[in-house]
Amino acid sequence: MCGHTLLGCSAQVCFNKDCSIIPPSLASAEFFINLLHADIFEEDSPETTHAGQTCLLCFPSTVYKQCRCHRMCSVVEEAESVAGVQGSITMAREAMLQQLIKNPERLKDLVDEAKDVALLSGLVIRTKEMANSSEVVTYYPFSLFPTPVPKAAFLQALAVQTHFNTLVDKISQDPDFLEEALASTIQADDFTAKLFDIYRHVQQEGRSQSIVVGLLRSDYMLDQGEGKTSSLKQIEINTISVGGFGVADCLPEVHRYMLRSLGLLEESKCVPDNNVTPKMCAALAKSWELYGQKKAVIMFLFEDVKTSIINHRCMEKELCNRNIPVIRRKFEEVSRRGSLDDDKKLFIDGLEVAVVYYRTGYMPEHYTEKAWDARLMMERSMAVKCPDIGTHLAGTKKVQQVLTKPGVLEKFFPDQPQVVEQIRGTFAGLYTLDMGPEGDKTVEMSLAAPDQFVLKPQREGGGNNIYGSDICQVLQRVKESTERMAYILMDKIQPASVQNFMLRRDFPLEISNCDSELGMYGVYVRQGKDTVMNECVGHLMRTKSSEISEASLASGVSVMDSPLLL
Repeated sequence: MCGHTLLGCSAQVCFNKDCSIIPPSLASAEFFINLLHADIFEEDSPETTHAGQTCLLCFPSTVYKQCRCHRMCSVVEEAESVAGVQGSITMAREAMLQQLIKNPERLKDLVDEAKDVALLSGLVIRTKEMANSSEVVTYYPFSLFPTPVPKAAFLQALAVQTHFNTLVDKISQDPDFLEEALASTIQADDFTAKLFDIYRHVQQEGRSQSIVVGLLRSDYMLDQGEGKTSSLKQIEINTISVGGFGVADCLPEVHRYMLRSLGLLEESKCVPDNNVTPKMCAALAKSWELYGQKKAVIMFLFEDVKTSIINHRCMEKELCNRNIPVIRRKFEEVSRRGSLDDDKKLFIDGLEVAVVYYRTGYMPEHYTEKAWDARLMMERSMAVKCPDIGTHLAGTKKVQQVLTKPGVLEKFFPDQPQVVEQIRGTFAGLYTLDMGPEGDKTVEMSLAAPDQFVLKPQREGGGNNIYGSDICQVLQRVKESTERMAYILMDKIQPASVQNFMLRRDFPLEISNCDSELGMYGVYVRQGKDTVMNECVGHLMRTKSSEISEASLASGVSVMDSPLLL
């Protein structure tokens, strides 16, 4: 029996007399040590002795004078110590994954089991071949194992989300700020200019509805930088058509099941619960309730290709359980059959609309001229919009960049230095490309070291950002033109990659070096000056190959993941 009595290991490993003592500083490494010890390799193996070496199976920070190990312990480190717990965790985890590669039958069994449990748990998506039909579905792409995330970083993202909710809401109510922040952008970017024209029209006419609802997601990565400690850095904040939460609710159950199937009962408790959909729907339900007309409907505005419609159905089912009627319409249908009455109440097909929930409208290709007319009509109406046009604009990349300027956050949070510090602590470096000396400096800086930056247009939906040598091509073309004002520049976040298996239909199964994004969902409801709801309601984790620059579930390069809190 193994001397690691606190780990409950049944493998024949480590007879060193000190082996039963787990150094307190390595308690967080226990998960991966357990995973290596778990009964995932059934065949017997000869024992190996590593005298004076560090065994990855037996707490890598300690050198044992004699270590007798199972074959899984063939990866060793000839050093007196391994720097830090993170190094211990990473190496132990990679050793376990490499051993799975050497046992393809066991790996295949685990993968097949994971896919079955995913389908059983509701981790389902339509296929690209039949995007508008549920006759054929498949499992939603996901990682085989959860990814380690420092608990402190997770809690930091959770704690700051309500402040971001408040910030977005305050920005949406400040026409002077939005006018100044977006002044250059609307000269260079037609899409943002059209959105701003609608915002200006509504402001001049006067807002018809005082109820505001926001469903947001703030996305982060852990920046390793030059040091060994990671820091949480915001990538962006999404204010329109935030997705993924129906699937995100299901995945913890899958990952916990996989850990339990390996005998890792305690470790499965390190995967946090996620129950986003009911809480997001609670915000929509509250805004519908405040509207005050029980026969009025919530209208989901959706696009033509409906691969992720099952995700939408999760919300529809939740709202139906609350006895709230839901309809689905497209922009063109609203344009043809929608109307406002004398009180600016919105009607379509004879139904009064209490809430418009946008699941489209965040990309230029979502709009025709009739669609723009429909957007203006809805924004002018008494219906509650999720988001309204001001909240949509508050999520632009340019606003994100302007918020990093000295004194800007203080404007929105006077006499709240702790809130300012919490928000500012998540900012990465963001730089203007406006015409003038400051923008010229940004151009020179990015051309000198393009691999250190990301060039961002005012777009959502994934796959729009520009990296590496492509930055040089774009900026060389527009550096003397006002076209450059359509972009901002951001420091490229440098995460510490980890290995995992990404399960995706029609992709070969292989181990990959992966980077992950952690998103936090936030909701708020306001009526006039009264905040009715302001909460952080859950998380989303996406993982991609380190060889791919940008994560996007919609584009198929990312998979869903779960944090394993350490």
